[in-house]
Amino acid sequence: MVDMTSATGALPDAAVGDFVTLLKPRVMALVVFTGLAGLVAAPMSIHPVLAAVAVLSIALGAGAAGAINMWYDRDIDAVMERTRLRPLPMGSIDPSDALAFGIIVSLGAIMLMGLAVNWLAAGLLAAASLTYVFVYTIWLKRRTPQNIVIGGASGAFPPMIGWAAATGRIDLASVVLFLLIFFWTPPHFWALSLYRAGDYARAGVPMMPVTRGPETTKRQMLAYTLLLLPLAAAPYFLGIAGPLYLAGALLLGGLFVAAALAVLRDRTDRSARRMFGYSILYLFLLFALLMLDSTHGPLARLGV
Repeated sequence: MVDMTSATGALPDAAVGDFVTLLKPRVMALVVFTGLAGLVAAPMSIHPVLAAVAVLSIALGAGAAGAINMWYDRDIDAVMERTRLRPLPMGSIDPSDALAFGIIVSLGAIMLMGLAVNWLAAGLLAAASLTYVFVYTIWLKRRTPQNIVIGGASGAFPPMIGWAAATGRIDLASVVLFLLIFFWTPPHFWALSLYRAGDYARAGVPMMPVTRGPETTKRQMLAYTLLLLPLAAAPYFLGIAGPLYLAGALLLGGLFVAAALAVLRDRTDRSARRMFGYSILYLFLLFALLMLDSTHGPLARLGV
């Protein structure tokens, strides 16, 4: 680990930017977007101020879980090329401050959601945070190549949280939105781990390419992208999205399958890098289409 302490052994004062980095803002952005999509697609409206509070709570909850993840994983982050410049490995933030920050922000986000919106949404936000911290980070990440499959459920909660914020309930449609992200997560992260396998091996993290090899990983990535095809189409058949969404979902899903097939055939890491980038675009465009063409969204209100 890089030693950034002074001669007196004290850590330098943490900058605001270091605490922002702890919140994993790039990851948070996608989480917030999918949470907003669940809120917009829900069959009941919510006051704009309450909607903003719900989205803020989702953002803070996701960021706080990320901060606790960084606190727990600071030892392996220090030896991984992708993460070694994070604030904790660099010594920019005291670990106890990072943990306290994560816990306080997490509790604040859950209380804000419960008091301002509803306690079902708050309970789901708490479940997402607890799953990410305890199930994924502490229990599974260093023990099994299924870490991202099971633990990835934490990242699938936001659209369900947004839906519950608007409706006060869990419906089949919101469960489908949860499953969409749940089944998207393995091919997304395994694409990254294919070209970062050396990083994970050095850190002792048993990602699928490290323990089972690239060929097994690639076949499983293809299987998950195939499962996503009917799942992505389901919102149309459940009546929460229109034909524009269905056409876009099938096109985006077909391209995702094509990307997985390219990875399967490629003996270099080029296709895996492209698939990782596309997987983010896929999820963004899919949920953007859901918001645009939901049966209660802007197009529906315009009579389109």
